Amino acid sequence: MTKGCLSYVGRTLFRRKLNLSRPWKVADLELLPEKEEERIHIVHDGSKPLVCPECGRACPCYDHRHRRWRHLDSHGDHSYLVCDVPRVSCPEHGVVTVAVPWADRSGRSTAAFEALVLDWLRETSVLAVSRQLGLGWKAIDGIKARAVSRGLSRREDSTPVHVCVDETSFKKRHDDVTVVSDVTTGTVQCVGDGRRKGTLDGWSKGLSQEQLGSIESVSMDMWSVSITSTLDHVPGAKDKIACDRFHVMRTMNAAVDKVRRREHKSLVKAGVHDLKGTKSDWLTHHAHMSEGQRRRFRPLRASSLKTSRAWAIKELGMSLWTYIHRGWALKAWKRWLSWAMRCRLEPMKAVGRMVRTHLWGIINAVVLKVSNGPAESLNSRIKMIKVKSRGYRNKERFITDIYFHLGGLDLYPEGAKRCIAH
Repeated sequence: MTKGCLSYVGRTLFRRKLNLSRPWKVADLELLPEKEEERIHIVHDGSKPLVCPECGRACPCYDHRHRRWRHLDSHGDHSYLVCDVPRVSCPEHGVVTVAVPWADRSGRSTAAFEALVLDWLRETSVLAVSRQLGLGWKAIDGIKARAVSRGLSRREDSTPVHVCVDETSFKKRHDDVTVVSDVTTGTVQCVGDGRRKGTLDGWSKGLSQEQLGSIESVSMDMWSVSITSTLDHVPGAKDKIACDRFHVMRTMNAAVDKVRRREHKSLVKAGVHDLKGTKSDWLTHHAHMSEGQRRRFRPLRASSLKTSRAWAIKELGMSLWTYIHRGWALKAWKRWLSWAMRCRLEPMKAVGRMVRTHLWGIINAVVLKVSNGPAESLNSRIKMIKVKSRGYRNKERFITDIYFHLGGLDLYPEGAKRCIAH
């Protein structure tokens, strides 16, 4: 062990590197080669009165608590700041530890070291950060959680204009989280546990009436809970809720496939195999078909098969998203509804009933030209986060990671410079 090896110049150099000012000063450097550690001792020189960190009132010293913080490594050794931090006796807040300029009150790492960890976490997994920096998983999780909490508290009162509401799975068996995103910035605004009404209510209650009134569109699937919550909180929501095109057309495709399967089953019993191996033909967009697919599919779609009729209804529905004026769009969708409800194909009639119930939201989507496409893009990035982390046992950590990577937050501690990790 080597101690007391710092000269005046050395102490001055360390003070400047740590950006310390009175009353804090570097007292000594302790080297421990056997532990591959260096400890930088810092003291409060008493040149300024102690103040309560809660109210800023000058208070008498109560006692000192020995603490240490992980700092940026030096020459391959782990570096720590060590200090006997004063505690004050405040008449209002009791005995509290004074704030130190190099770290958060609850943190066990310096701001500079946390900035380095945050940069590593942006690039790689927690396991890799743990190996590279010799840091425990709980410590890394604490740094990340503090960063997200800090970022959310700093988030400006931005006014979202176009919003997407979607869900993504945490685990199997419908264990989902609700994700609210801002289309303009491409960032996640809120992540809520489950798909309950209270989940979206919580986000809405966090916005002012002015912010809620500035929302021009809310794109979502046809989940009744999300619709009800938006109608309860967003002014004029009846003209702003847009039922997402992808979810509507996915339901239509599923209905076509259900008709095909039922018809194929009855045709096979009669010894006819016209529909065998044709599933992808009925569900593939015509523009995406190969020339061979088109030649093979042409006689099928022109036939008198029930599946051909269901496919034609679906194709008409797909063509109705290009209207500009609300009145013409409404007339076109009503004509589609009339055909769907008279087609005598129960799966298509079920889709018709769904469209009739949500027709106002579908017309909004057509006129406003919004969809859940940006939310689906975020969903794919969330899936990549899950893959990188090898899954999650704890939903809170999953939500924290979504905010960390996709929230567009200012994560870094106050005064810390971003340390790019290479």
